[in-house]
This record gives sequence, structure tokens and C-alpha cells, in this order.
Amino acid sequence: MEATKTPYLSARARIRDGDLLLYRPRHGLLGRLITTAGRSEYSHAAMAAWWNGRLMCLETLQGRGGRAVLLSNLVAAEPGSIDVYAANATRRRFDRQAAVAAMIEVTGRRYGWWSLAKATLVHLPIVRLMVRPDTDDTANGSLPFCSQAVARACRAGGVDPVPRLADRLTEPGDLARSTFFRYRFTLIWGEDA
Repeated sequence: MEATKTPYLSARARIRDGDLLLYRPRHGLLGRLITTAGRSEYSHAAMAAWWNGRLMCLETLQGRGGRAVLLSNLVAAEPGSIDVYAANATRRRFDRQAAVAAMIEVTGRRYGWWSLAKATLVHLPIVRLMVRPDTDDTANGSLPFCSQAVARACRAGGVDPVPRLADRLTEPGDLARSTFFRYRFTLIWGEDA
């Protein structure tokens, strides 16, 4: 996929509530492990939301937990690392406000380390041979990690973005490959693309 680099100020008005934000690894080993295990270039997933005229990023982040932060601040700090995917590329009935409300419920809560550890186990060679893929979305009672929170929020909005895979096993790469989302652009800072 060819990246369409778009300045944040030009892209801002085209981002809607419930759109997917996917991040390439910023730093460190954990991001590289997630991209390798998830067979994609993405290590983190979040959701866009408008609040009083401000474009926010709703996410749950390692070491910080659930939070809402200005998307402009994230783009300025790491230009070119955030891709925006439009939600509802398949034109299914999707309640963007319900999805955003579900992501807001994650803010202020701890990060789902235990959930991430369980999802990681299915990538181990011996475990992978012995465990069948989990498709039960109702078994999601634990604190979520990033892409689990986004998948759960989309289901609250009425659409399962990755059918036949439980939210608790959904990785950023799974969301990128979902037919429910469509790549729009990569956010950069400044005037020129």
C-alpha cells in the first residue's frame, strides 16, 4: 500500500468519530514484537473522536492505561507514524457515537497486560498447535489492550470488525486487514506532503 502523506491540518476535517488510528512502532522492542507477531507494520490501535471541536485520540497504552489525548499533539511528536482508516468501509449500520462511548469507558482504566499476555500465548509454536482459534466475543471481560478495546468498541457500535476472531485476540494488523476499515492517509505535521 502506497502511503498518502497528508498534513494534519488538511486531514483533520476528514476524520470522523469512530475512525481507526493505527500506529507504526515508535520505539522499543515491544512494538517490533507486536508487528512481527501480528504480521503487519502496526504496533498500536486507537480510535478518533471529536470533543467540543477538538479531535481526540482514544486509546489504551502500555504504562498509561486508557486515555484521551489531542491527536494533534501525537502527530506533532511522531509525524508519519499514524495512519487513519475510515470506519464503515462496507457501509454496514454502524453507530459511531456508541463506539466512541465504549472507548471513553476505557479511559482512566489500567492497561490490559494480562489480556495482552494471553493473546501473545497463541503465537508460541507449541501452544499454536494445541489451541483452536477463539471466536467468542463474549469472553472479553478483562481489561483490554489497544486493539482489543477498538474491536470491542466497534462491536458496541453494531459491527464486529474482525468476524470469526475474538476481540481479545484481535491485533492491530487484524484491524488493518478488516474489510470494515479503509486506509485514507498517513498524518504528517506541517504544510507540505
